[in-house]
Amino acid sequence: MQPRERWEEWERQHLSPFATLACKSRGRTIPEEEDELRTCFQRDRDRVLHSKAFRRLKHKTQVFIAPEGDHYRTRLTHTLEVAQIARTIARALRLNEDLTEAIVLAHDLGHPPFGHAGEEILDRLMADHGGFRHYEQSLRVVQILETRRRSDGTVVRGLNLTWEVLDGIRGHSKGLRDLEPLGELAEEGLPSTLEGQIARIADRIAYVHHDTDDAIRARILREEDVPGEVKRVLGETRGKWLDTLVKDLVHASTDQPVIQMSEEVRKALNILKDFLTEHVYMGSEAKAEVDKAQGLLVRLFEYYLNHPEAISEEYRALIEEGEERRRVVCDFLAGMTDRYAIRMAEQLFIPKTWAFF
Repeated sequence: MQPRERWEEWERQHLSPFATLACKSRGRTIPEEEDELRTCFQRDRDRVLHSKAFRRLKHKTQVFIAPEGDHYRTRLTHTLEVAQIARTIARALRLNEDLTEAIVLAHDLGHPPFGHAGEEILDRLMADHGGFRHYEQSLRVVQILETRRRSDGTVVRGLNLTWEVLDGIRGHSKGLRDLEPLGELAEEGLPSTLEGQIARIADRIAYVHHDTDDAIRARILREEDVPGEVKRVLGETRGKWLDTLVKDLVHASTDQPVIQMSEEVRKALNILKDFLTEHVYMGSEAKAEVDKAQGLLVRLFEYYLNHPEAISEEYRALIEEGEERRRVVCDFLAGMTDRYAIRMAEQLFIPKTWAFF
């Protein structure tokens, strides 16, 4: 018996009846031979981890645009924190950790530079051409934009991930909507697997925790500003918040066919989300550079739309293959890191100085 087969047998014997088994996956768009060592979900995780899009997350905004401080979160550290929380939950519920991790590592690959400010302006620029939503772009990244070299040396487009991972990526985003009772069953687009549902809620648990931490570090918030109801239910410290949120979710979801929280904790989490929306995401110094960042992306968009020859070769190939130019320009910009977008704007729009001796 191969190592993969032994692990698949372990999953059958030890995981919850509600878990998604690797051996029961709906498969890939393009069928592939199974790996000797890794299950299909373990292979998906590794493909995401080794992608260029994943590496670029380290220089993409979480909340603070192009942060200079070493301790502010970026989109990459956010992803890693979500993965830690999600795996803890999945393990406690005896669900599939590998599937959970693969979904989480891929969930924000489509985020553009400058965080939600970048997403908002790209959506406006693409309003008459299908719009722009980062979770849809994440799917586009793993299905079309990423290339990978197979073991035989050939280069192919897309990571060819399993259906379950794609479903989790598609259904992970809630925007700033409240979490609904009963694991958000009332919402359309809920992931089909419990592992995908874990990724969806772990995303929020992670960002309300670390965005509060970063906002206090940036002196946008003070500890005493956090609503009293949040502290009463979740705890006085942010470490306690994580402990309360994760344990409550595990207790409420054990042996259940849905991922959910108790009513009291769910409401407290929504209160904290609304507080951050008002005081950090929408109305603080964190947004002071939004107009500049969006204006920069508008100028870059217009430039590359009129100069497609300036787009990198891998994206130009998409235009040659018949993709709409406007969508490919959007892909190119969405793939940029904050610092690369700023550097391109400086090269294209800022006059160079000349020194004569």
